[in-house]
Amino acid sequence: MLVVMQEGASEAQIQGVIDRLVGAGFSVHRSTGVLHTVLGGVGPVEQFDPADFEVMDGVKESHRIVSPYKIASRHFKPGGTIIKIGAVEIGGPHVVTMAGPCSVEDEDQMERAASIAAEAGAQIIRGGAFKPRSSPYSFQGLGEQGLRIMRQAADRHGLYVISEVMDQTQIPLLVEYSDILQIGARNMQNFNLLRKLGEIRKPVLLKRGIAATIEELLLSAEYILSGGNYEVILCERGIRTFETATRNTMDISAIPVLKRLTHLPVVADPSHGTGKRDFVIPMARASVAAGADGLLVEVHHDPDHAASDGAQTLRPEQFRDMMTQVRAIAQAIGRSA
Repeated sequence: MLVVMQEGASEAQIQGVIDRLVGAGFSVHRSTGVLHTVLGGVGPVEQFDPADFEVMDGVKESHRIVSPYKIASRHFKPGGTIIKIGAVEIGGPHVVTMAGPCSVEDEDQMERAASIAAEAGAQIIRGGAFKPRSSPYSFQGLGEQGLRIMRQAADRHGLYVISEVMDQTQIPLLVEYSDILQIGARNMQNFNLLRKLGEIRKPVLLKRGIAATIEELLLSAEYILSGGNYEVILCERGIRTFETATRNTMDISAIPVLKRLTHLPVVADPSHGTGKRDFVIPMARASVAAGADGLLVEVHHDPDHAASDGAQTLRPEQFRDMMTQVRAIAQAIGRSA
């Protein structure tokens, strides 16, 4: 259920409602907005009357949440969530760009990638140190050495870092070196990993599974949110369909649907969404026009010789063109990029 406190409700009144919710068997999640504090209660399945809470001091209204995802629901935080990482805000009026190679290869490559990203206007550098590959013989990443290389390159160019975590044992390393932890499509329903990420206090970017519905994506986010980590970013990266012209089918319609259903920021990954370099920029444009809060894009100084996913990776000049184009689109819909 959801309890919306009145504007200016005192801490004593808020705590009184929390105590009553806890006493009724609910676990309570608090969201403090500019005007109102919202208390989300997740708990007993037996009948209860929201009107019992509406008569309490300081309460504006109380509602039963019928969707299976409670904290991820737009009702929990109608104004939307803005995730702050230093000076960067994800979910606000500015469309954030996360760019870099699929995987960290060496110091020279990451130095070039960081320079390309920063000069074109990206705020965050991406790169995999642990790579989940379909083939066990493909490049699997450099591990901690790769994280260290990426962190140093990012710091030299004033960028933040996002990198993928594949299992629970890697969380401490990723927390040390990264500003955002990424959950890949294959791990979207790795519920033990999601629970552990609910215990940390760093942003998590959650990618949609290759055959996942929007509701399944939101329920996976709920695992992280219910653990107390409210800094979750959703990522549309294409789903697997019968179509073979592209690596995946980029579901642009998922972006406005998610923006209506959830308060969480939504970013798009047109690189994985299409799997082909020529289609990345059109899908990036479409994603921003559809309301995406950010882009996750692969760029490499020499993608034809990249260790992984070169076919979907932009060349530096293509990335610069993409940034110019998405800025114009963002401006047209009242945003910046």
